Amino acid sequence: MTIRSFLISLSLVPFFLAAQVNQTFPYMEGESLTHSIVNLPKDLAGKYSVLGLAFSKKSEDYLKSWFQPAYSQFIYKPETPSLFSGNYDVNVYFVPMFTGAKRPAYEKVMENVSKTIDERLLPYVLFYQGSMKEYRDALGFDGKEIPYFYVLDPAGKIIYTTSGMYTDEKMQEILDVLEPAWGN
Repeated sequence: MTIRSFLISLSLVPFFLAAQVNQTFPYMEGESLTHSIVNLPKDLAGKYSVLGLAFSKKSEDYLKSWFQPAYSQFIYKPETPSLFSGNYDVNVYFVPMFTGAKRPAYEKVMENVSKTIDERLLPYVLFYQGSMKEYRDALGFDGKEIPYFYVLDPAGKIIYTTSGMYTDEKMQEILDVLEPAWGN
């Protein structure tokens, strides 16, 4: 692949992601690191949700760049709330996807990750094992090298998408979309 074709394909990522806005997130069953089964979007309890999907080792590394900022913004609840602390009532899940030849590694990787990840994140990491094609078709992602993020409304409809490594700008865009979930 030439640099020019890579840059052109990279520039199309926002187009493909934007095309999925206003569609319902496809059904997906995942197992958390606490061994609970979660059915997306069915089990999201009518709340806004942020889902990060990773399809390869490289995209999982980028996905990890979101762990601490997402934890601080959406999961952590300080004992004494302050004006500047996050107060969002949203679901957050990070989903490493084991598809194709990676399927046999599912249990071993799950075991290793549960030993190395911050234990506060265990319930928020879901492992998916199965086909990628149906999600590639439904969600319109174009590559496996970066993670994809979907913000869902309480009905499970995609209202915002982004991709790649964490940046403050991407988080601010997500926060702007989640404004209705502030203080709930």
